[in-house]
Parts: sequence; C-alpha cells; structure tokens
Amino acid sequence: MSKTNDTPSGNTNKISSGTSRRSFIKKASVATIGFHIVPRFVLGNGYVPPSDKINLGIIGTGKQGNILAKYFLENTHVQIVAGCDVWDTKRAWFKENISKSYAEIRGNADFKGVESYLDYRELLDRTDVDGVIITTPDHWHGIQAIDAMNAGKDVFCEKPLTNTIQEGIDMVKAVKENGTVFQTGSMQRSWEIFRKAKDVVSSGKLGDIMQVQVNVGDPARNYDLPSQDIPDGVDWNRWCGPAPLTGYHDTIAPRIVDTYPDWRFFKEFGGGILADWGAHMFDIAQWALDMDHTGPVKYVPPKDRNARRGLKMYYENGIEMIHHDFGRGWAVRFIGTHGILDVSRGFLETMPDTILNPDPEKVTDCGFDDYGNHYQDWISCMKTRKQPICDVEIGHRSATVCNIANIAYELGELLHWDPVKEEFKNNPEANRMKKRKNRDYN
Repeated sequence: MSKTNDTPSGNTNKISSGTSRRSFIKKASVATIGFHIVPRFVLGNGYVPPSDKINLGIIGTGKQGNILAKYFLENTHVQIVAGCDVWDTKRAWFKENISKSYAEIRGNADFKGVESYLDYRELLDRTDVDGVIITTPDHWHGIQAIDAMNAGKDVFCEKPLTNTIQEGIDMVKAVKENGTVFQTGSMQRSWEIFRKAKDVVSSGKLGDIMQVQVNVGDPARNYDLPSQDIPDGVDWNRWCGPAPLTGYHDTIAPRIVDTYPDWRFFKEFGGGILADWGAHMFDIAQWALDMDHTGPVKYVPPKDRNARRGLKMYYENGIEMIHHDFGRGWAVRFIGTHGILDVSRGFLETMPDTILNPDPEKVTDCGFDDYGNHYQDWISCMKTRKQPICDVEIGHRSATVCNIANIAYELGELLHWDPVKEEFKNNPEANRMKKRKNRDYN
C-alpha cells in the first residue's frame, strides 16, 4: 500500500536491543572507517550461519500486511514470528491465521508461534527479529522504518516509501549509517513485462526519448470526511500517530481486514492516487530513463487550479514527463523519435510493433507471465548483504517525484528542484512543504 525535528519521527525513541548491538559492533570495528548494525543471523551472540532461518515481523496486519505474509509463509528460509497493529481484531486474526498456515504448510514442525503487539517498538525490541515488513499507512513509514533500522533490522517497506520528501532523505541516511538491506515494495521492477519495457527504452530502439506520459490518479486532498464514533478495538490515537488527530471514519480505517482503505486519498495520511499508483508508474519512468538517483528539475502545473491532470515535469536533459490520461488506464507511454511504447500491468505494445517484435512471424507467444520474486530478492540480499532491486534510494527518488507533484498541484506555481541538494530553488514555501510538523502521539 510517511514527519519538525532532526529525526523524521519527531521524537527520539531508543530501542534497547539496537543500542546494545551498536555498542558491541562499534567496539569491534575501531579499525574501520565506520560501523554498522548487523542482523542477528549475520552477527549476534556468536556467529549464526546465513543459512539459518530469518525471523520476520510485520508492522501493519491489515489487507496488505496479510497479502505480503502469504509471499513469505511458504519460504522455508524465513519464519514470521511477530505482527503489530493498532486493531485488536486484526492482531488476533493475524496471529490465528499465521499459526494455521504454518500448521498446514509445515505441520508446525519448527514453528514456535507468533506474537502480536499493539506498540511496534515492542516488536523492534525483540533480538530474534532480523527483518521487518512495514505495511502501515504512508504517514507512518518514515518513523517506523528508521526506528527499525536503528534497532538493527533489515526493512521491506511498502510504497509509496514516504509522503514527505524529508522522510525519504532521512531514510536514505539511516540505511547508510546502519548498513541496512532495504527493499521498497515497488514490485513491478521484478515483473518481466516492465523489465522488457525498460530494456526497449534503454536500448535506443525508440530513438531519443522526447516525452513520457504517465497516467495515474488524482493528487491528494485534505481530509474532509464526517466523524463517526470510534469503534471498540482500535487505538485511534496510535493509528493517527504523527498525523493530525482527525475524526474516525470507517472508509479510511475499516474493521474488515480484506478491504483496501481510503486513507491514501488524503494528504494527512497518503499522497492521493497520484502517489499511490505513481510510486509504481513514475517509478517505471525513472527506471527506464536511467534516472534512479535523480529526478525532474522543473515542475509546471496546469493553469487551471482545479485540474487533476496536466502537470509537466522536465529532466535536466530536456525530456518532458506529463501526468496525463492518454486513455489506457494506469500506464506509461514513452514517445521517441523512432516510435512509441505503452506499458501497464496488462499490456506491452510498441508503434510500430516491429520495435518489440522484429520478426512477428516467428513469435508464437508474446505473453509476459514472469513476475519474478520481489520478496525472495530481499531475503537473498539479507544473506549476501547486497542491495536489492528496489533499494531505499530508488524508492525515495520515485516517491519524491510524487511528493513534488502534489506540492506543485497544491501551490499552482512553477517549481525548480535541485535533485543534488534535494531542495527547491528560491521557494521557501515549497521547501517548508518538504517536511511536516509531527503530532506528539505518545
């Protein structure tokens, strides 16, 4: 399905297990330039072989948390040992279903049970948890991810990685300081159909790319739902956390686990569908254009302040990217001097079609049904200590495109962005919007 202080969380939470590990490793690393916190299975109380099972905790046990849990349940190299949520019912449902799934899959031969927590910091205090999967609403991502990294955990964090620019900057810094293996949940990077699209664009078969059109949903809007009675079983203060303490509404925080919530529409909690799907589709544009470590330098909003499409973005090399509905659903269109490529989850097509299939008569199957394994990629990298296919910098830069787009639509004015300094040029108001003042929720 992310905070004003020196830390993105607006507080200075200390995780005791992380602190002790940091002290140990620092003493053992005086001959090196720096030190890193390393997960339990790599270095802990004695050496633990990398082939040992990796223990995972899931922060956010709603719909997306349970979807991701399924991807890890059958992996015999990992074990889900903990979950956290602000809903009593979701914690109970998660604990019951994880236990039931392990009984069915492994016969509980080596399963020691799963614990659930209201406060995610209790989960992070567990020294046996090696990695955490964060599937909470976007306004929580930065705080929880950085707390997890400071506690010595590797991180899989759902997209959009953050809903403020500063949080992404802070997360990148935390990965470097802690040596974290960090995977952003932009799984389209692992799909064959998007890998093929990237290869076609990067190969030059479309010629020089002149324009990229990206169709995703509307920008974020202010929270405007009527307040309902807060139901039993949810800690609403914790759900809102660093965001404003708004009234409760069941469409943004439904009781039912199997329903996607609408918090993503509102800027207090998410970035609108512009960011929710933009973290997928602008990400593909960034990737194919080889812009993973930078981004557009100029954002030109539409003249109509009520418009929800039409934002133009320009890279330093002159390529224009437009938030534009070109009639094919949530998709990306690359327009080059030699042809056009359209890609989404349902199609990959070029004009002319010979760009994609130079000899159509010999092609018997144009389907793309390889989805890779975005989740195993993270697990494998936890063992090798390499960075995965969609690391924190990639996730941050793609989220930044979305976050700046939201700022441009809201301000309705031309924005110049410096992707090296990661600040707006000559625009104090836009720079203030890079971060937010977090509510004291403790």
